Amino acid sequence: MSLIIALPIIAISALLLSRVPEIAQVGLSALPLAIIIGITWGHISRRTATDKEMKFTKFCQQKLLRGGIILFGFSLSFQQILAVGWEAVILDAIVITTVFCVGAYLGIKVFKLDREVAILTSAGSAICGAAAVLATESALKARQQSVTIAVGTVVLFGTIAMFSYPFIFQLSSMSPEAFGIYIGSTVHEVAQAVAAGDTVAQQALASGDTTGITALENAVVVKLIRVMMLAPFIVILSAAMMRLATGDAEKGKITIPWFVFGFLAAAGINSVIAIPEVTLTGLQLASQLLLAIAMAALGTQTQWKTMRQAGVKPILLALILFILLIFGGYFLNIWLIGG
Repeated sequence: MSLIIALPIIAISALLLSRVPEIAQVGLSALPLAIIIGITWGHISRRTATDKEMKFTKFCQQKLLRGGIILFGFSLSFQQILAVGWEAVILDAIVITTVFCVGAYLGIKVFKLDREVAILTSAGSAICGAAAVLATESALKARQQSVTIAVGTVVLFGTIAMFSYPFIFQLSSMSPEAFGIYIGSTVHEVAQAVAAGDTVAQQALASGDTTGITALENAVVVKLIRVMMLAPFIVILSAAMMRLATGDAEKGKITIPWFVFGFLAAAGINSVIAIPEVTLTGLQLASQLLLAIAMAALGTQTQWKTMRQAGVKPILLALILFILLIFGGYFLNIWLIGG
């Protein structure tokens, strides 16, 4: 089967699988599913892509990816910021800055990882998992294998974190409302925030706490605020990478990542215009489809040999960032938000 046909089929399959209740409960979104299916398809088919197919794959990884990120902006609105207060915004900003800087330093200076892997893994842990890795890849112009390694680490530890939150809630003195903010500010993926927030909400309601549903609401809103911060993050990172570049014409192109402004414009439109629910759902579905196609394209071009050569260092880096998010994020939430 041609890649031109296979990639949309893989993406649609990932979207459908992500809606299976048993899969949704473990927080696996369409993006990691698409890359897993893509990797599997690439190794099973064992065929060399034609020039036309390679051009299509590159188009998916670049143009469709950026289009998906722009449309993802329609999932957000600036009213969501007002709903949880500026303390949550400050909290998200501190979490993103700390986790990314610590991760980049440890990855590059201590573990001596490839710069791309260190930055992509740190961005995925700090902001919004696979979507952040993809957006950062667009700014870095990173290699496919680096992206796959980073996505793998954030999916692994994001899933572990998601299952950990309900146990932490039982041990903590936080209210469901405050714990929802903690989840949103520290979990990796949006889907994982939804799954963890819903579990905690059900625990609270089962114990007779009628405010339990706020755990889910706050987890989602605070997580989406973190996603919104992806835009300024990419702009700042692009400027920083430009300064590090020395006469590299390709690097010079990353100074202005225009798709980020499209992302912000979409969020702005959603904030000031009452878009019908059915239209919003369609835009969000289109975003997921485009991003899933981009991930599928990435997966089909990924080689296990290259991933194995990366060793355990990327996993160790992601583990440290996971611990920082869980424990550092907990005490930061207690300090800024309270119980």
